[in-house]
Amino acid sequence: MTGPGIEGPEIESDLEERQMDEPTFPALSVRQPWADLIVNGIKDIENRAWPTDFRGRLLIHAAMTVEWEDVREVCDLLGLAAPEDYQPVAGALLGWTEIVDCVKSHPSRFFHGPYGFVLRNSQRLALPVPWRGQRGIFQVPAGVVEGG
Repeated sequence: MTGPGIEGPEIESDLEERQMDEPTFPALSVRQPWADLIVNGIKDIENRAWPTDFRGRLLIHAAMTVEWEDVREVCDLLGLAAPEDYQPVAGALLGWTEIVDCVKSHPSRFFHGPYGFVLRNSQRLALPVPWRGQRGIFQVPAGVVEGG
């Protein structure tokens, strides 16, 4: 129920307009442990089934899915003695990276294709920011993260 002079759809429209005017940052959701390896500056390629023309800085979001079988393969890169020591953050923005290219082949040990987003200048946020991820490259309001 709305009060005098207040229309429900107009309120929604005003909210949508404010959200559209708010600056945003692009983000990409990545499963763990790969998201940690990216924001730690170790993983230099993100493999996808789809290409992108996007170039530039974007946030790395840790998806809710943890690929535990892959944790065993990268324990040493994560600085862990055993996979059981891994305590991943999931469902949160973890840090920044920059996509500088999209390739169909690459000498990186992390490239598996069919497309690889070439990453540079990755860094971890001081603290993870809980956030719901989406498929593809999605937008996050700039006010959600500091240091944008």
